[in-house]
Amino acid sequence: MTLGKDVLKHLGAGPGAKLVVDKLPDGRVQIRVVPSGKISDVFGMLKGKTRRSLSLDEIKRDARRSWSGKR
Repeated sequence: MTLGKDVLKHLGAGPGAKLVVDKLPDGRVQIRVVPSGKISDVFGMLKGKTRRSLSLDEIKRDARRSWSGKR
């Protein structure tokens, strides 16, 4: 099956994208893009965007404050 460039753009399908075709009960079909990539692709995404790393004790302290309503 060949889909036009405008249809692929509408679906958000880039080069190498995988598409899934689902049969609907009324005889229609639905085409959708399967998200690509691995979950590990997001690791390190925010690296260098924060001031510094927090220690485990600081994270626990901030979590306690947040749950208690004290910020």
